[in-house]
Amino acid sequence: MLKNPLALFALAVLPLTGCDTAPPPGIVPVQGFQLERYQGRWYEIARLDHRFERGLQAVSADYSRNADGSVRVVNRGYDAAAASWRQAVGKAWFNGPADIASLKVSFFRPFYGGYHVAALDPGYRWAVVVGPDKDYLWLLSRDKQAAPAAKPALLAVAAGLGVPADKLIWVRQDRGDN
Repeated sequence: MLKNPLALFALAVLPLTGCDTAPPPGIVPVQGFQLERYQGRWYEIARLDHRFERGLQAVSADYSRNADGSVRVVNRGYDAAAASWRQAVGKAWFNGPADIASLKVSFFRPFYGGYHVAALDPGYRWAVVVGPDKDYLWLLSRDKQAAPAAKPALLAVAAGLGVPADKLIWVRQDRGDN
């Protein structure tokens, strides 16, 4: 018998969350994906609003391979209201073959969410990532400011995916300490 209320809660919501990490309908993850090229730092250029990043600026994500074959994910952002950095470290696994950019990621196990690279610059300079549904979208760039030609391309991809691109929050990346 479980006596820990948090454990009971986790068991109660597990069937409702984190179990379906497949891409949302209409989202086809990038084929021919190369984790070795994707690793390293990405800057969040824009995102759809959600509570766990609300108010953050200077957001970045670092990806690296763990010895067990999983992917280490370190998300970091500056909370101006608290005047401090927030960081979350997670672990991701491919949902299938490693050359298909569809992963499940967890920052609080046993709960997983989908992470699907829906578009990727051939030079791995920018990416469009969709979460477990189309309410989660991130536009990422290797540079703090996306190249001028990249912004219209990113918006076109987002619109083509059926994501509400008009609701994007453009992330400030003007801090010198990120």
